[in-house]
Amino acid sequence: MTLAVPVVILYSIAGAVALPYIPAFVMAYGRFQVGMDLAAPRAMFDRLPPYAQRATWAHQNGFEAAIVYIPAALMAYIVGVDSLGAAAGAIAFLVARLLHTVFYVANIPVGRSLMFGIGTACSLTLYILSLLNVGSIFVD
Repeated sequence: MTLAVPVVILYSIAGAVALPYIPAFVMAYGRFQVGMDLAAPRAMFDRLPPYAQRATWAHQNGFEAAIVYIPAALMAYIVGVDSLGAAAGAIAFLVARLLHTVFYVANIPVGRSLMFGIGTACSLTLYILSLLNVGSIFVD
């Protein structure tokens, strides 16, 4: 079964919303190791093990990346971008961001930076494809 490009783009938006929460499980594990302080959860950061601190940063960076990606994907969906490049960009974004989290938590800076760059390139690709396609929605 092959999914239409607009469907892939919509699913990628849902994925982009969900991905930042994956490192939250690692953060929670780290918080349980040092003892939960529900009165001041942010104050626990300095006591977290290094992997949990990196998971926190991955969590925050996931939202930052989603803020750039989601409008790009919505633009592509709205203007009707229907190309394999758009579908590939949407899927590659999700894979890159998942690997970004893995590399971040595992403390592999080169892999993390590479995945950040790929994810950013995917967002830019959708913006560009949308802008190139926008003229076609105004033609009768």
